[in-house]
This record gives sequence, C-alpha cells and structure tokens, in this order.
Amino acid sequence: MPIYAYACGSCGLQQDVMQKMSAAPLTTCPECGKETFSKQLTAAGFQLKGSGYYATDFKNGPQPKTAPKTEPACAPCAVSGSCPMAN
Repeated sequence: MPIYAYACGSCGLQQDVMQKMSAAPLTTCPECGKETFSKQLTAAGFQLKGSGYYATDFKNGPQPKTAPKTEPACAPCAVSGSCPMAN
C-alpha cells in the first residue's frame, strides 16, 4: 500500500497515511476535526539498482569502439621486439 502525505490547512498538522490507492482521500483532520485535511504532492522515491538497462547501457553515454589489443606470443618477443623462434 502506498503512503500519502497529508496536511491540515487550519492547524498545520502534517501526517503520513498508509491507505489503498482505491480509497477516497481523507478530508477531516484527526487533530482539529475540521474539513481542511488534504493530500500533498510529493516526489516519488525509487532507485535503479543492479545491472539493468540504465546502469549498463546509457549511464555514461555511448562508449567509443576500440580495436582489441594483440599481445606477443611469448615473453622474449615482448622484450626484444622480435621473435627469436621465427627464424
């Protein structure tokens, strides 16, 4: 069930109320009894978590395409720049 924020225009009472979405809005203030209790507009609270669409695809913008690195076949090739086994 969602939680709605209510405020009274007469006494200033602010209260969060858990009620069904299909329930009628409350109008009578539980503090002063006047018919000035109304639902307030609040920001929706949600957070994207995990490895979903946004987090993996568009969080940092499009990624540039790069060619895969090629590594030398053995350690002597990496050190000398030429392969001693190629002869």
